[in-house]
Amino acid sequence: MSYLVVGISHRSGDISVLERVALDADAATKLAITVQHSPAVSESAVLATCNRTEVYANVDRFHAGMDEVTAILSDITGVPLLDLAEHLYVHFEEGAVAHLFQVSVGLDSMVVGESQILGQVKESLRVGQDLETIGSGLNALFQHALRTGKRARTETGIDSAGRSVVTAGLDAVGGFEGRRALIVGAGSMASLAAQTLINGGAASVTIANRNHERAIALTERIGGTAIPLAGVPDALAEADLVVSCTGARGTVLTEEMIRNASDGRPIGVLDVALPRDVEPGVARIPGVTLVTLADLAGTAGGSEHDIDEVRRIVGEETGAFEATRRAASVAPTVVALRAMASELVDSELARLDRRLPGLDENQRHEVARTIRRVVDKVLHTPTVRVKELAADPGGPTYADALRELFALDPATVDAVTAPKTTTGGESA
Repeated sequence: MSYLVVGISHRSGDISVLERVALDADAATKLAITVQHSPAVSESAVLATCNRTEVYANVDRFHAGMDEVTAILSDITGVPLLDLAEHLYVHFEEGAVAHLFQVSVGLDSMVVGESQILGQVKESLRVGQDLETIGSGLNALFQHALRTGKRARTETGIDSAGRSVVTAGLDAVGGFEGRRALIVGAGSMASLAAQTLINGGAASVTIANRNHERAIALTERIGGTAIPLAGVPDALAEADLVVSCTGARGTVLTEEMIRNASDGRPIGVLDVALPRDVEPGVARIPGVTLVTLADLAGTAGGSEHDIDEVRRIVGEETGAFEATRRAASVAPTVVALRAMASELVDSELARLDRRLPGLDENQRHEVARTIRRVVDKVLHTPTVRVKELAADPGGPTYADALRELFALDPATVDAVTAPKTTTGGESA
């Protein structure tokens, strides 16, 4: 099986395109399950954030896997395949590994080095495990990606400034210290915004949400005042900073609402929702500064030195992961070779029993031990060397050579890696 990534992000499409493929939790679940059930795919995971929608899959055929994933993505998002294909990127095998590692360390984020992405990768892994769309292959890939992300943050200053889409956006609207803030939404982005504003010295923080109980729960955990969504127009009249980050499919803050509330006074409006919450016409209102996700693309977090160091770490970890995969790929061949040798020894010992029936138990035991010792010595060097060589690029060809030289039955090799039936689950 081979790794495949099919995705779209702020690097391959603008906000209007990303809005069309944005997935809520239910749609992301449906996508992961549908992909995993397609013929060429054995495992799947979906990474859906405010600036990317990506499908990770373990496939047995590249072209078939790519065609199936893209068709399912088109069907679930409702975006015609021809429109979607123009903006999709595809990574395969080592390229797929390197891409996920780059995503996990924040090199591929709108705000380079931003801190949220590692948690989002971890959540994608958790959801895939719960849905049972992730097996051993993608589990190993995502676990290594998480370790790579943690290493980058430990060994470099890539996220020392604590930059995120929210903090970059708040800087872009003129900062927030001493300002009266209104947050529309109560999800993870709203939670980050509230925490940032309260810790950073905002004069007041009001949180509005369609589900009033969720807004109350957020204020009880972080602080601020909760109001129902119907109270937004009145709250706008008091606010000079607005952060909107709902999961709604339509407009939440209209041009008319903001115009009526501003009355010519300065207001900063940060829209970090996908699809967008705020009507674009808000930018035309005198005194109002509107910042959207599109305005934040390419914002830097860490220094150039940190970014270079993180790139080096990604390269090292990609190489290490691939070396481990290559080494593991020869194990079934080695096991099958030793199994074949053991069967030959058993066969010859049975033949010996027929030809020399007079051997006593001690004599037979000594003969058997000698034959097995000779076979082990003969196989020791080639099996150890093939494992060592397998870690290098092209190493698996040595396993191919072993299979050819010893005429190993492919079915025997495949049987070594066949999943074993168990009666219980294993916790992650």
